[in-house]
Amino acid sequence: MLEEQEFCVSQTDGIVVSACPVLVDEKPASHFLWGYYLCIENNTDDKIQLLGKDWSITDDKGNRYNDSSAGFKGELPELEPGEYFEFTSEAPLNSPNAVFYGCCKVLAHGQTKNIRIPTFSLSVPGGKTSHAIN
Repeated sequence: MLEEQEFCVSQTDGIVVSACPVLVDEKPASHFLWGYYLCIENNTDDKIQLLGKDWSITDDKGNRYNDSSAGFKGELPELEPGEYFEFTSEAPLNSPNAVFYGCCKVLAHGQTKNIRIPTFSLSVPGGKTSHAIN
């Protein structure tokens, strides 16, 4: 299912984040279940640790859903140079259109950095597809 979707990519200080949304389920009563895949790649020369996330989804009705939490499903992964971490989750929405945006919190060189995730849309106007915003 993910291979049919378009990946969005962003890079901050040698750390690459790829994202891919997919509409998992659409119910007649205006309920939309979106799944998303993130891959965080350490393309730096040093080990990093993923500390958490601070991302939001804002739908076309103005509702904002935020996830500002430590870790990734209970994990605080450490990535050596060249390693990557994959993460999947779901977002139930009451609107067919929304935007996903934010950052991952990373520890590098003893300092916490915000690593931008690519902003992408969750949209179902007339079809069950999502579109990248670059």
